[in-house]
Amino acid sequence: MGARTISKSSITAEAAADVIRAAEQKANEIGVPMAIAVVDESGVLKAFVRMDGAPLLSVDLAKDKAYSAALLHGIVKTPRLVVFGGGYPLQFDGVIGAIGVSGGHYEQDMVVAQAGAAALS
Repeated sequence: MGARTISKSSITAEAAADVIRAAEQKANEIGVPMAIAVVDESGVLKAFVRMDGAPLLSVDLAKDKAYSAALLHGIVKTPRLVVFGGGYPLQFDGVIGAIGVSGGHYEQDMVVAQAGAAALS
């Protein structure tokens, strides 16, 4: 009989908090309040912050950017898929989660998301 379980890597709550802190620091440096979301490898929310002054619209966009970055491979159509800048997979021996950032111009979102992702290296 074959195996009945699988093992997969997933971002820890502590690592997700580190990613959020690094992204929030970069957002403060550039002076743009952001919504920052971290999801696990399955696209489920692991950590989130809406900085003071971040637009309400950015809340769902940040979550959806993270979701899209975690699950993008092989997905043709999904209602939450977002294809503009600000979402990146988080990798450590494969994809362990993703970050999504929203609140500024997409280029600002990308810079803040990259800073958050860099917290894992």
